[in-house]
Amino acid sequence: MSLLTIEHATKIYKVSSGFLGEEKKVRALNDFSIVIPEKPASITTIAGESGSGKTTIANLILGFTSITSGRIKFLGKDLSEMSSEELFNYRKNVQAVFQDPFGVYNPFYKIRHIFDLVIKHFKLVATKSDATKLIEESLGVVGLKGDEVLDKFPHQLSGGQRQRMMMARAYMIKPRIIVADEPVSMVDASLRAGIIDVMLRMRDEDGINFLYITHDLATAYQIGNQIYILYRGDVVQSGDTVDVINNPKHPYVQLLVDSVPPPFYDENWSKPVQMPDEDGNLV
Repeated sequence: MSLLTIEHATKIYKVSSGFLGEEKKVRALNDFSIVIPEKPASITTIAGESGSGKTTIANLILGFTSITSGRIKFLGKDLSEMSSEELFNYRKNVQAVFQDPFGVYNPFYKIRHIFDLVIKHFKLVATKSDATKLIEESLGVVGLKGDEVLDKFPHQLSGGQRQRMMMARAYMIKPRIIVADEPVSMVDASLRAGIIDVMLRMRDEDGINFLYITHDLATAYQIGNQIYILYRGDVVQSGDTVDVINNPKHPYVQLLVDSVPPPFYDENWSKPVQMPDEDGNLV
């Protein structure tokens, strides 16, 4: 049975343009279909440049915007036909990690607040001691400790810590799928590897599926099982991630692959590098 199915999804935005505010239709997503199986857990990548429709897919799945045509189904049930109880269960099982973790936090509350809210809203545990245990377990999964972060404000944490906190928050709910929208684009390379490792462990050890939205083919190649590459709202190539990236068939996909820098640069510098002295003069 499929976990999440999107059938022929199209999203058209109506925007005003010009001096008289003339209405214009912009097609952000065109006839998009995808099936994410329930088992085994996988990481499905949606890749493309800015404006290709990647985030529109995330917003449709998370219910942040309405679909123009097509259907989204969870465990075979159409979202538009779900009862309030079924929608509550859907939101519990489909969680999100966003590109900018700082925008998710309320700067007036300490970090502990985001975990307390989730525990209360989804009624995860009954006692305070169980809540503490659950929070510590979730933080441990992403390599953090409660006494190091819970009593701090968001601005007191690094970008990598804030992003891992969002991973821990999502993990605590034990969702069936996490929509990760550019989760590593705003952290440096060393922290990027740590967050990717967390995603892989959640998939392999906890059976959590990921819809990984990115413009970075290097990380997609590293962790993705399946990949869908979008260009202006259309899927131009899809399939096994390694096969697609190693054998790009569409010209746009070829350009994307060619834009990835090689891991090793074996050409020698043609000239010696000159370093400035303390006064700024080349020596």
